[in-house]
Amino acid sequence: MNLHPIAAACALAAATVPAFAQDGLPDTQQPRAGQKLERVEVTSRPSTDTDLRRKSPVAKQIYGREELEKYGDTNVADVLKRLPGVDLSAGAPRMRGLGSGYTLILINGDPAPPGFDLSQLDPAQVERIEITKGPTADQSAQAVAGAINIILKDAPKVTQRDLRLNANYSAVRPSAGGSFTYGERQGGVSYSLPVSIFSWRGLNESTTTRNIDTGTPWQATQAQEQNFWGAGWNATPRVNWKIDDDQSLNASAFLQQGRWHFNTKFDTLASEGAPYLDSNTRNLGDWHMARGNLQYQNQLNDTQRLELKAGAQDAGGGFHNDTFSTPGRQSDGDNKDRNLTQGGKFTQILNDAHSLTGGWDLEWRRRDETRTVLVDGQLQLPGVDGQPFSARIDRQAFFVQDEWEISPQWSAYVGLRTERIRTETATDDGDQHVNTSSVTTPLLHLNYKFDPKGRDLIRASLTRSYKAPNLNQLLARPALSGLYPDPTVGNIDQSPDNIGNPNLKPELATGLDLAYEKYMQGGGMISIGGFYRRVSNLIRNVVTLEQPGPDMFWSPVARYVNRPVNFSRAQAAGLELEIKGRAGELMPGWFDPKLPLNLRASLNVYHSRVDAVQGPNNRLDAQQPWSANVGFDYRTKSLPINLGASFAYTPGYLTQQTDVQSTDVSRTRSLDMFAQYILSKTSSIRVSANNFAPVDTQSEVFTRDGSTFTDRKARTQFGVTWETKL
Repeated sequence: MNLHPIAAACALAAATVPAFAQDGLPDTQQPRAGQKLERVEVTSRPSTDTDLRRKSPVAKQIYGREELEKYGDTNVADVLKRLPGVDLSAGAPRMRGLGSGYTLILINGDPAPPGFDLSQLDPAQVERIEITKGPTADQSAQAVAGAINIILKDAPKVTQRDLRLNANYSAVRPSAGGSFTYGERQGGVSYSLPVSIFSWRGLNESTTTRNIDTGTPWQATQAQEQNFWGAGWNATPRVNWKIDDDQSLNASAFLQQGRWHFNTKFDTLASEGAPYLDSNTRNLGDWHMARGNLQYQNQLNDTQRLELKAGAQDAGGGFHNDTFSTPGRQSDGDNKDRNLTQGGKFTQILNDAHSLTGGWDLEWRRRDETRTVLVDGQLQLPGVDGQPFSARIDRQAFFVQDEWEISPQWSAYVGLRTERIRTETATDDGDQHVNTSSVTTPLLHLNYKFDPKGRDLIRASLTRSYKAPNLNQLLARPALSGLYPDPTVGNIDQSPDNIGNPNLKPELATGLDLAYEKYMQGGGMISIGGFYRRVSNLIRNVVTLEQPGPDMFWSPVARYVNRPVNFSRAQAAGLELEIKGRAGELMPGWFDPKLPLNLRASLNVYHSRVDAVQGPNNRLDAQQPWSANVGFDYRTKSLPINLGASFAYTPGYLTQQTDVQSTDVSRTRSLDMFAQYILSKTSSIRVSANNFAPVDTQSEVFTRDGSTFTDRKARTQFGVTWETKL
């Protein structure tokens, strides 16, 4: 572990804490039995994101409309990449440097649909984003790194007509999008209809060099140009009906449809004895999703509350691929995904100190798909290609939790959740696999306030969580190497075949979190924390040379196969520092307290070790050693203009995945800037530049047979957004 960032974090904390010596204004606290599970504070102003974070019974970061609107982002993924401790890999958010599967993505508290892409959700449809560092009993325990909960906008209490239009440019030509929200309230019924359209256009450029030695050395360098574009729409209608003072019924839906394209062109710059080269491809496809939810709440009396919910989803999509090789290849496929969910919970308040809750979550899901690969008009894998495939997933979860106000200074959250997941996969020829896993997860979150106001507090958590294998990891259906598509000849470990493993077990993680939080009178805060995770049954993809047989039935010769396995035990730990607030409050000796300048900074230091791999660099996949983020917002006094910038940096690092596999990636940095001009009280225009002054990135994969080096060109995305309230 590099100690320099840790020293820097401690120095920054030590320099900043003295500026927070003054306590905040007194808070008036008044419990309301049966209404909320947390203490309610009545103040002269609405609760800010920082207020909600401070009052939360578990460690949580909250980002509301101000943060969502700040940069004029056109999708939620761009918002997430600037948040402390969050980064994106292939469009999927990750926390604490761990892979995307370790981070639970929720929509209104329920797990997001499979394949849900946050880059296709407009921030105008989101009320706030909540990030928790540890699992809670009433949500899925598949949150080893933490959970990101996207709270969609509720139906308004007053008439709402908001319009937002945007245009973006990254490469080739601009793309456009927009959203419109209509909301109304009539008596006890309020409703809203947010609708958004989105499109994208981009260009990926890279150069790849392969150096391979399998007895006959060869080398090849190819330049790749990938042109991609697409468009779609989504709607999130919602209706809230207040039946009476105690009962309410909410209905919501998420509807989405779109099409995508990407074409890839390769130019061979050098080739010395290369038997195969990447070929040009053309790809297109479509997707759709329809999801509906009902939620019923009944305040049975002053101390009892019942909540019931149910949901249904129908989603699907298809794709077509042309590979212009010799011989040529065509791939076609489609999938259909349907699921039903049902859950509920009952809350009983005891002695104004305990909020006891018990509940359940049930899910039934079925997925059907087909895939056909033709090589020169003939099936690539007879008996596999074109055969229908189906999977069924049944999940049952039961939980109990107690939010306990021990004293004005001590509070605890105690929970227990048990989940059972049964996955059944089958093909048309009768090949069937069943995978069943059960996980029981005890949870304890403890808070100590140095004074009843809660301006200074310590949080500690002891949790158990898990990561279940996804459907693709369980699917025992091969996908042949793109460079070596002929199953009758061998391949290389740099370009293996891929297949799932129906015998995978879920990863289990025991976690410890500890944090100190300081909240200031003017809304600023500082947080210093650390975490530890002990993981068993770690899943990792391993490339091995396999011989023909039951496990490799698709080839008569030995071929390299990439297969997920329960590989080892692992440990991960980290230090997290976050500071944000007005410049005059954070550093009163340097800035005027009235200066409208907000500052924020975060530093995250990570260390991990996989037991089965010899060090050094035997870290978990894609976990960087450290990352940092700094930013500011400034509101000018003479002009109605807001300015801001955010800078993120991650150093390069090497990961030793197995004794013969490793990956080396270069450093990354991102500078995002925005300027907002206030046209009127109801209208504004924003200009933004994401990844300004970009730097190219490099990565290199090493295996027994050689190495593959890739240099990727980075691009800036420019955007302009106009918003108005009609």
